[in-house]
Amino acid sequence: MKVRFTSSARSQFLAGLEYVKAENPLAAATLFALAKKSLRRLIAYPQSGRRIPEFPDLAHREVIVPPYRFFYRLEKTTVWIVAVWHGAQLPASPQTGRRPTSR
Repeated sequence: MKVRFTSSARSQFLAGLEYVKAENPLAAATLFALAKKSLRRLIAYPQSGRRIPEFPDLAHREVIVPPYRFFYRLEKTTVWIVAVWHGAQLPASPQTGRRPTSR
């Protein structure tokens, strides 16, 4: 099993790191290290992330590395990180790009 980022997810994560780094370089380095450790766990335990609460019917999962949420899907022997959002953002569906509707 390997972990890969889509290009948009990589851009989102790097933009988040740059934002944090502008205010606190040490916090950005810590965030990077924690994300790396958490995402590396998916190599051995790809189902360890939780289902996305806003989209419980999707096969996608998420790993939370405060304050960011890493959304992923499994594809054969690859864990694809498909989006990285700040926890305060309401995510769009990893499949449709739509935000959840209130019930």
